[in-house]
Amino acid sequence: MTESPSDSCSTEVASILNKAFDLLYSFNDSSRVMTLSELARASGLPKSTVHRLLARLVDLGALEHHRSGYKLGLGLLQLGATTPAANMRDLSIPFLVALQRWSGLTVTCAVLRDFDTVFIERLAPLDETFHLARVGARLPANCTAIGKALLAQEDLDDLAAFLPDRLPQLTPHSITDSAEFVEHLRIVVKEGVAREYGEAQLDLESIGMPVVVNGMTVAAVAVSGPTHQPLGSRIEEALRTTVRQMAARGSEYVACDRARERLMPRTISDPAPWSVS
Repeated sequence: MTESPSDSCSTEVASILNKAFDLLYSFNDSSRVMTLSELARASGLPKSTVHRLLARLVDLGALEHHRSGYKLGLGLLQLGATTPAANMRDLSIPFLVALQRWSGLTVTCAVLRDFDTVFIERLAPLDETFHLARVGARLPANCTAIGKALLAQEDLDDLAAFLPDRLPQLTPHSITDSAEFVEHLRIVVKEGVAREYGEAQLDLESIGMPVVVNGMTVAAVAVSGPTHQPLGSRIEEALRTTVRQMAARGSEYVACDRARERLMPRTISDPAPWSVS
């Protein structure tokens, strides 16, 4: 069977989009400005293809010229600021700031994507010595307190059926056996707080709790610090107060207009993050 012109056009568009995103994802914390040659090497695309894509991405505002190279454009920042996760961040920032100032520790907020946590906010003291969870970073949920807090709110029997047998490992302390991890999550549910001791980064301790709005977990918050300064009961209670405040603010926001529910990172009608093909 020969390919129709419409199928051929769709395939070509998909190929162009894939290549464009390969270019965009070549940028990272250590490569915020890149030349054409650097982008070609990082993306694995021919220089001629990169040259054409760069011109179009600059026209669209996705990239901008920067001296002899290119950088991500503010157009992408504008798009990112309109996501439901960014909306949740805007609602939560006063409470996150208050918690960080009171505790003097690192405070993060994240949402769940597949079996990963994606950080939407991170507030840290000036003397912080670890920088694992930058805004936008994606880490395995099984290795972080904030990820455990999110996963523990799901149907654990359903989760167990979808988890791979072996989970990602960031340190020797990470829980990599899926059955052991699900049992660990049952303890999180019972205690109402997720804990992590050097599982994402050595010498780092964290506790995390979910933010539940109208019966649905929309985000989670964690407090992190060095293991030589254990997080005590006062920190745990302050975190509990913060997630309650965030949940109340989210509920108030939705109550003003039920249509706003779709502006939450996740609503009650959404399927589990890992069950969407």
